[in-house]
Amino acid sequence: MTERRLYATAVALALGAAISLGLARFSYALLLPPMRADLGWSYFTAGAMNTVNAVGYLVGALLLPRALRRLEARTVFLAGGWGAALLLALHGVAGDLARSDALLYALRGLTGVASAATFASGGLLAARLGQTPGAKPSLVLGLYYGGTGLGIIASSLLVPPLRWPAAWEALALAAAVATLLMAWGTRPLAAAPAAPAARGEGFRARDFAFGPAGYLMFGLGYIGYMTFIVTLLREQGASTGIVVAFYMLLGAGVIASSWLWAPLLQRYRGGQPLALLNGLLAVATLLPVLSAHPLAVFASGALFGSVFLSLVASTTALVRHNLPPAGWPAGIAAFTSIFAAGQIVGPSPVGWVADGSGGLARGFGVSAVVLALGALLATRQRALPRR
Repeated sequence: MTERRLYATAVALALGAAISLGLARFSYALLLPPMRADLGWSYFTAGAMNTVNAVGYLVGALLLPRALRRLEARTVFLAGGWGAALLLALHGVAGDLARSDALLYALRGLTGVASAATFASGGLLAARLGQTPGAKPSLVLGLYYGGTGLGIIASSLLVPPLRWPAAWEALALAAAVATLLMAWGTRPLAAAPAAPAARGEGFRARDFAFGPAGYLMFGLGYIGYMTFIVTLLREQGASTGIVVAFYMLLGAGVIASSWLWAPLLQRYRGGQPLALLNGLLAVATLLPVLSAHPLAVFASGALFGSVFLSLVASTTALVRHNLPPAGWPAGIAAFTSIFAAGQIVGPSPVGWVADGSGGLARGFGVSAVVLALGALLATRQRALPRR
């Protein structure tokens, strides 16, 4: 594979991250203010919608190892993309016709399943692509996870001008177009289902105790920011223009993170990248609480965007550095499950705290503390002896 073709394939993979997180999940922060006003939701209910989405994501992650034993990773990757596009379209139908919280809960949950299928299998495909002669593995991983920024930018352009049911339909159309491009661009990655890992080659939880613990804190802490940041900005009096610019800056930061942190992910085999990035996220989460000045708000968005998906990439790099290729599917699925578990718990407590006297500012403070704890735990993760 030529270098040009290799990185074109990496960009096609990145569209999977754009769908599964950018369009299917993080667009919800932009949709939340009008949905909350129209449907009369409390912060707890608004957070619970993302909790249900994360439950679906966990279910998808738990099913992934079995799926990868029966199907090639690219098939799972594309099935998740088509599933997400269909489910996003049904969100709009539910908004226009049913106005039913129960139906929206069900759709958010199923979208989580589809997102996990695409996001985790895409991470596996990116890790394998990084092993191609001439590739820079950490840059390929960074490009893949940085694709989420494309979805965030697309969401910030599509959502604000539309009523929220129509916005879901626009996101669905974008997801369908992206999946078509994924199918065309990832043709070189078609392969047989992965063989099971040999004895001693698989993922063992005792070898990665502190890395997953730090990653769990990330899942708990970051999701409150991504659920409620637009609502916080609206409460602080930010205009639509400021909100759109903030979200586009955040998305641009995600894209830039591919290059910012690739050397760090390539150099360290232990939990150092996970620790550093968790600490930076804690700072980014506190900034809009400490000041509503546009400079503080934009600094928060730029820092958060340039860090949080590279933190996800750091766990894939940790697996790649410390396990043989046969152990990668189980390792990536395990970290995906931990990520999902944190996201299940995270939004509702932040919403519950925000419903109290401290409002969203206090909820963001709790998230920052959790992220700082994740940084401390990740410092204890050591690299495994080379095999």
